[in-house]
Amino acid sequence: MKAKNSSFPPPGKSLTDLFSRSISYLRLSLTDRCNLRCIYCVTEDESSGSLTKLKHEELLTYEELLHVVRVAVNMGITKVRLTGGEPLVRRGVLDFIRDMMRIEGLDDVRITTNGVLLAGCAQELLDAGVSKVNISLDSLKAKRVQEITGIDCFDKVWQGIEKVLALGFSPVKVNMVAMRHINDDEILDFARLSQQLPLQMRFIEFMPIGASSRWDKDTYISTDEIMERVSALGELIPMQKGRADGPAKVFRLGADAPGSLGFISPLSHHFCDRCNRLRLTSAGSLRSCLLHDEEVDLRSILRNQPTDEAIQAAMIEAIRNKPRGHQLTERMKQSGSDCHGRMSRIGG
Repeated sequence: MKAKNSSFPPPGKSLTDLFSRSISYLRLSLTDRCNLRCIYCVTEDESSGSLTKLKHEELLTYEELLHVVRVAVNMGITKVRLTGGEPLVRRGVLDFIRDMMRIEGLDDVRITTNGVLLAGCAQELLDAGVSKVNISLDSLKAKRVQEITGIDCFDKVWQGIEKVLALGFSPVKVNMVAMRHINDDEILDFARLSQQLPLQMRFIEFMPIGASSRWDKDTYISTDEIMERVSALGELIPMQKGRADGPAKVFRLGADAPGSLGFISPLSHHFCDRCNRLRLTSAGSLRSCLLHDEEVDLRSILRNQPTDEAIQAAMIEAIRNKPRGHQLTERMKQSGSDCHGRMSRIGG
């Protein structure tokens, strides 16, 4: 029998870590499976087939996920993002979202997707209450998208973008992982899209994640270099950030642009001092930092002692484990990244 809901923290309080950061944002990785094989996400081991996917019974059930979200919201979490893998490939995801949207106190649910299946379910997502979406797209050239993702999918992704814009989703963010000699020649093309459409075009630094990551210093491009290139198109006007906004520095490229530009710099200008997030991986582990491997095994707790108090204790432990900063830049100079988790399981 589940324990009666208890209130932690007390009403009016928020979850705070050891460095006085308020934790209000939970990212749920629903699955480690994906219908793409992007070069910056799939490690060399995964590409060779030596790493297996999680079995269905190793994933948290939707009932378990809903229990976690209810407890998290009761503790002060107000924002949830659904990630993967690709969250839309998991069977029953739309019913899960409808159930989650009924949780009292949860006022912001978003989804990150590669966009391949988005056009077909955009209306149902909107009807369920999800109107904020991030879409991964690393090139505006169909052939290059296929080279980066392993799949001929540009038309489907673009149809998804057009569909959510037509339905009134807002914000609609398009994530580009900038990689030198791979897609950096399209940075200005992406920036110009913000002058044509109400999209936030986001440039993300390539991060070394995974024991056999394909990251290398020659592929990496810093946010400073990206911004310098984009500024050739016109004035970058800083935009005021909202309470629930993420770590991106956001600008408008000219006063009349309908869209905006976001710059995310986890390596060159990390934002650890204001990180407000906790992650639940598809393997059922709580992770307080994307680039720090320490985790709390919540799946075992849910299947042995599934009380609200036990879930609360696990979340508090994970938050207490949250480091001041990831130290990744310094470690890379010495012996490479020590972030060995798989992005497909951690959640992008």
